[in-house]
Amino acid sequence: MFRQFKSDVDVVFENDPAARSRLEVILTYSGVHAIWAHRIAHFLYRKKFFALARLISQFSRFMTGIEIHPGARIGSRLFIDHGMGVVIGETCEIGDNVVIYQGVTLGGTGKEKGKRHPTIGNNVVIGSGAKVLGSFQVGDSSSIGSNAVVLREVPENCTVVGNPGRVVRRNGERVKDRLDHTQLPDPVIEMFRAMQQDIDRLKEELSELRQHQKEKGESQNDNHAL
Repeated sequence: MFRQFKSDVDVVFENDPAARSRLEVILTYSGVHAIWAHRIAHFLYRKKFFALARLISQFSRFMTGIEIHPGARIGSRLFIDHGMGVVIGETCEIGDNVVIYQGVTLGGTGKEKGKRHPTIGNNVVIGSGAKVLGSFQVGDSSSIGSNAVVLREVPENCTVVGNPGRVVRRNGERVKDRLDHTQLPDPVIEMFRAMQQDIDRLKEELSELRQHQKEKGESQNDNHAL
């Protein structure tokens, strides 16, 4: 247990350049306080002390502004930066070395039973204000942009932005958007292009008809000459 608490403090120094000392982190970092409270609440939750577990999580929410359901499963070295407004649902699973910024929701999409919250892989970064909603996987080493709304599975090593969330980078390479907003089709130009194609086709048919008429006339003249 002490090793786990020490790891929770160590990860702060790796992700927050504003951290000056261990005493400062232990006394003032609400994200660390919320994680410690959750570890105690989750232990009680697993022992089926549900009411006491919820009481601890609600007290932690009041003190830190971070709501983590005691049923959520959290790996090691989670870093919640600032943290105000973070919500993590009951069936959510979070891997190791995950970074979560303020205003993030890891929630469900309705009143369904069973697994209804996302599973976050290892080494994932979730930007401030992002919403990850539903029972699906966010792959290892992926990043969710600020204010993104993610409603479906995210592969490994991807960057997701927007509402609804879409993958814009995969394995370090930019993913071409299916709809390039800088090259939208112009309906007027498309109409004139279609008309030009019809004109060219008609010209070709007319040329073939004239050639056929000319050959037919020459053939008749040859017959008269005979």
